[in-house]
This record gives sequence, structure tokens and C-alpha cells, in this order.
Amino acid sequence: MASIKGVEIIKKATEADSNEEYDQALQLYEHGVEYFLHAIKYETMAPKVKEVIRQKCVYYLDRAEKLKEITGNNAQPKKEQKEKGGAGGGGKASPSNESDDDDDKETKAMKAKLSDSIVVEKPNVMWDDVAGLEMAKEALKEAVILPIKFPHLFQGKRKPWQGILLFGPPGTGKSYLAKAVATEANNSTFISVSSSDLVSKWVGESEKMVRNMFELARQKKPSIIFIDEVDSLCSARGGDESESARRIKTEFLVQMQGVGNDNVGVLVLAATNIPWVLDSAIRRRFEKRIYIPLPEEQARTFMFKLNVGNTPSQLTDADYQALGARTEGYSGADICIVVRDAIMQPVRKVQMATHFRRVRGPSPLDPDVISDDLLTPCSPGAPGAFEMKWTDVPGDKLLEPHVTMSDMLLSISTQKPTVNASGLAEHEKFKDDFGQDG
Repeated sequence: MASIKGVEIIKKATEADSNEEYDQALQLYEHGVEYFLHAIKYETMAPKVKEVIRQKCVYYLDRAEKLKEITGNNAQPKKEQKEKGGAGGGGKASPSNESDDDDDKETKAMKAKLSDSIVVEKPNVMWDDVAGLEMAKEALKEAVILPIKFPHLFQGKRKPWQGILLFGPPGTGKSYLAKAVATEANNSTFISVSSSDLVSKWVGESEKMVRNMFELARQKKPSIIFIDEVDSLCSARGGDESESARRIKTEFLVQMQGVGNDNVGVLVLAATNIPWVLDSAIRRRFEKRIYIPLPEEQARTFMFKLNVGNTPSQLTDADYQALGARTEGYSGADICIVVRDAIMQPVRKVQMATHFRRVRGPSPLDPDVISDDLLTPCSPGAPGAFEMKWTDVPGDKLLEPHVTMSDMLLSISTQKPTVNASGLAEHEKFKDDFGQDG
């Protein structure tokens, strides 16, 4: 786990720091913070724990900034300074430009903040985990995988895509596709940012954040900048917008395809649920605009299997196909909610049960061990049933009922799709005008 790895690295960092091995300590502090930030983003933990980790990260980053000043000024450990300073005359410090130093520190601080967005460990989402969307996956492979693996294919006029926009209804898998890109692009730096990472209340700082984000991507190329909900950052320019919002969009336009910017090896990947609000100039910068539609029946069938996973169930392939056919109009996120509700039904049966019976099955503590005295809920008239409360069942003796087709159908009847026909029509119109099928 990233959090455990982060603890190990930070421990080494503090040891190096105390031994005055500042260069090594600096690298370890930054590396450890990256693991902690990844843990906050992808690991399940209590909000209080996340807040404690964030505070620790701030402390470690502050210490890293101080170490950068030490190593950047060629400062030496105190013991060495004493040895060198004892004999000679007192030389004066060379004059320095304080404003340049302040600007340099500010730039470093911004890049440090942006570095927090770099995915250290891969999300472990493979192409095969994404149901359907074959054209979208092929376009992303063209833009990310092929140029890295076969650079000789992209010479002369043949260049990889540098801007791809994924648009479609909510819950169709746009962000999930981005996770697959982060996993599959082994040698690329993946920078995932949101509008909140780039917008600041201080005048002029937001544009600097955008500029530094692209500079960071160019330094670490091949790289991918993923911007979720890009519409909140790059909506259409108008007379009623603030001056700061206009400057952010202008800087974004310049950095994406401005004169003097070499973005070879940098892909800007963005996702939005409302593409029609994007500024037309921003829209033009995205060479590929790929529609991520609601899943088709075959994809929905696969999604049900994927979300049930290894949860004990009685579902057959025919059941999965029937579920896929019944859920037309459901998004991938809708299906995930349906399955989550359905696999909770066995837990509810345990809570509501008044009678249990003894059965033979795999031990809850060790599935490889078969036990003869497990307890499972049942109806009062079932053979071998005896009255018992679930609170009296030993934790290592409970065998929960398997998920059934009726559990799934009950969940479908209560969970309605979140995308309506009018919303779909708007996306279809945008696809016909500006986009392509995914």
C-alpha cells in the first residue's frame, strides 16, 4: 500500500536529515509525500486520518523547501563550515537579487504543489477492465502508447495527438478511461489536476499555475495532463466573466498551442459532462473530441460481472445477460450502484433473520478450510431451523447467503437511471457537430 511505503520512505528521510545528508533527505521527503498523496486519493481511510496525513505532508514539504535552499546555496553542514571559516579573512557574501529569489521560491512552491498531482503508483485499471469504448481506447493508444513504444512511426508529418477531449453523460467512464491511460502508459508521467488545483484567489497566480503545469509536463515528458471537469476552467468567454477567469483561459490557450511552446511528448487529456459550454478556441485545441456514450447491452453485461467480482453469488451467464438487457439507459455508474445495493441484500437478510440453520461451507476466516458448523439465516419453516438473533452468532461461524437474481431485480426496481433523454440529445448533437463516436 502507498501509505505504508510512504511511512518507510519518510523514516529514511528523517534519518538522512539528522545525518546532514541533505540531498538524499530532500529526495526522500518529496518521494514520501508523493506516496502519501496517492494514498489519500486512492486508499480507503477515515477523514480524520486523511487530515492528519495532509498536515504531515505540509510539514514534510516545508522541510523539503528548506533543504532546497540549503542545497541550492551550496550550504555545508555546520561542522564543515567551522573548519573552513576558522583561518581565512572574513569574506563578504556576494550580492543577490531578492526579487529574483522570491520569484524562484514562488515558482518552486507552485511546482511542488503541482507535483502533488503526479500519480506515483498506477491505479491498476487495464484496457480490458474498460467495457466497450473501443474507438476511444484506440485513439488513446495512438496518442500515448504507440509514440512511446515505436517513436520511429511518428516522424515527419505524422505526429501523435496532443489534445483529446472525452465528453458524454455523467457516469459513462471518462475518468475510468483516464485511470487506464495512467496504468498502461508505463513510461509516462501522469499529472491529474482539477480546476481547484489551478484556481487561486490571488491575482495572477492562477495563470502562473497553468504555465508551471505545462512547464512541469515538458520537463517530465513523455507526460499526460489529465483535467477532469474541464468546463469549470475553460467555459465560453463572455462579457459577464471576471478578468481573472479570462486570463486563465488565455494562458491555457497559449500553453496548449502557443507560439514558442514545444508540446511534443505532452498530451492534454480532458473530460467533461457539458462540452457545449467550452470556449470555441479551447475546443479547437482538442484535436480529438470523443463521445463516451451510455454502455450498450454487451458492455452492461460485462459491467455487472465486473462489479459483482468474487462476491458469493448464484448468478449464471444467462442471468448476467438478462440484467444487461433490462438496464437500457443505465450508465456505468448507475450499474455500479445497482450492484452495490444488490450485494448488500444478503447482509440485510442476516440482520432481519429470526432463525438460522447449520450448514457446511468455507470458513469465513479461511475459505480453503471447509467447516461443518457454520450458521446461515433461513425461514422459520426451513429444515433444521432454530430461533436465534444475529447478534448471538459467533463472528467466525456466519455464512452469508449468496447474491441471487431476485436481489438484483429488486435493486433495479429501486435504482433508476440518472441520465434522461434530453441530456442524451444534447450530447448527440454536440457529437454530430464537433465530435466522433467512442
